[in-house]
Amino acid sequence: MQVQPYLFFDGRCEEAIEFYKSKLGAKVEMLMRFKDSPEPAQPGMVPPGAENKVMHSCIRIGDTAVMASDGRCMGKPSFQGFSLSLTPPDVAEAERLFATLGDGGQVRMPLAKTFFSPRFGMVADRFGVSWMVVVAPDTAKS
Repeated sequence: MQVQPYLFFDGRCEEAIEFYKSKLGAKVEMLMRFKDSPEPAQPGMVPPGAENKVMHSCIRIGDTAVMASDGRCMGKPSFQGFSLSLTPPDVAEAERLFATLGDGGQVRMPLAKTFFSPRFGMVADRFGVSWMVVVAPDTAKS
C-alpha cells in the first residue's frame, strides 16, 4: 500500500507543475485536462471555461509521486494541516531548495541549524503549499 499526496490547486495546477519542474526537477508522468475526459463531467463539477484546466496529473519529485488537479477551479486553494517534506543530501542543496520554494512564497521558519539537523526550515511556496526542508544528520555535509 502507498500513501500519496493529492494537491488541489483550484485553477493554478499547470502553473504549479511548471514551477515544480523548473525549480525541483519534477517530471510529469501523466496529465489529463477536463476536455480530454472520456466521460462528461457531472453538472456543476467544472465551471464554464475550465475545459483546459487540469483534471488529474501525476508528477514525480525525486522518488515521490505527487498527484494534482485544478479541482473545481474556484480560485481559492487551501493547503492547511500538512506539509510536504524534502530531504536534500546536503546543506548547500537545502539552502538552494529553501530559497527556490520561498521565491514568491512565505518563510514560516527560517532555514537554520537545529538540534536534530544541520539545516531545517519551513516555507510556503507561491501556491500556499507548505514545505519542510530538512537535511538528515547522518548524510549532511556542513
